[in-house]
Amino acid sequence: MTRFSHPPTLDDIVEMAEQAFSAIPKELRDLVRGAAIVVEEVADEETAQELGFESPWALTGLYRGTPMTQKSVFDAPTEPDTITLYREPILLEWVETGEDLFRLVRNVLIHEIAHHFGFSDDDIDRLESGD
Repeated sequence: MTRFSHPPTLDDIVEMAEQAFSAIPKELRDLVRGAAIVVEEVADEETAQELGFESPWALTGLYRGTPMTQKSVFDAPTEPDTITLYREPILLEWVETGEDLFRLVRNVLIHEIAHHFGFSDDDIDRLESGD
């Protein structure tokens, strides 16, 4: 477990997200080859509202892209899929729950990827627990 003497910076969360991505189940990593992982402070109000959140502080991550099942070799090149993690809401959840920060970042990645590809909540719980 990493200890911090100050709130983790964007760079700290980026580094942790890269390590956490390596620790997520292979079945998810295979679905998102080439996806970029981006860390921002907090989602903007418009994004939060589009997704049905009353506040951007409730949004810890977001997967934007086209599912592999809908991609075709005939499609025109598009922007790469992006997994955005929101630092401040993640840190807020970390402080409120006391959960290990690495595990929390890993679970946000799992949650965003799995929801994007249509996994059930039970599947997501299984993936997060490592079973």
